[in-house]
Amino acid sequence: MPTEVQRQRWARYWERAAPRTDASMRFMDRVLFRDSRAWVCGRAVGEVLEIAVGTGLNLPHYPAGVTVRGIDLSPAMVELTRARAAELGCDVDLRVGDAEHLDLPDGAVDTVVCTFSLCGIPDHRRAVGEMVRVLRPGGLLLLADHVAATAAPLRAVQRLAELGSVPLVGEHFRRRPADEVRARGLEVLESERFAGGVVERLVARRPS
Repeated sequence: MPTEVQRQRWARYWERAAPRTDASMRFMDRVLFRDSRAWVCGRAVGEVLEIAVGTGLNLPHYPAGVTVRGIDLSPAMVELTRARAAELGCDVDLRVGDAEHLDLPDGAVDTVVCTFSLCGIPDHRRAVGEMVRVLRPGGLLLLADHVAATAAPLRAVQRLAELGSVPLVGEHFRRRPADEVRARGLEVLESERFAGGVVERLVARRPS
């Protein structure tokens, strides 16, 4: 587990990186993540909680009729999302918040969304547990992330990359959020992997 000093260093990094995040994520969407934001967000229903909302790139992809609240650990990210929401005319409840300690009661929302962020949350297992906790029975957990590749040579490259990325910025390349979701008893309704298995997206339902 990371130390508090590491956590604070990583949080400072993401705060400084906020102005650059929009451009870098748009690039990754084009070359690797493809239509994952639309694929994930288009399946949201009812009251939605988005974890690690970032710069708000998911906002245009939510269907009409849902209500969205978003949290991010970075105040700078939250402000960028707030500006994007104003441009889009979206009514979104945005707050600074910690994915590992959600400030919501059990069973508070119909859908939880998290895209390309569990890779950078220090304790991703705890974060998934919190996502499941705040879901209502029958609620949907919608995830997309870069994960451990299916091919051994690619996984070796990811392992080498983590030698620098994890200590410096807390970025992991070989996590499998789907394993955590199944371990917590959710039913995976849809699951897709592509780009050599590096990108995974899924829809899971909390049992009723």
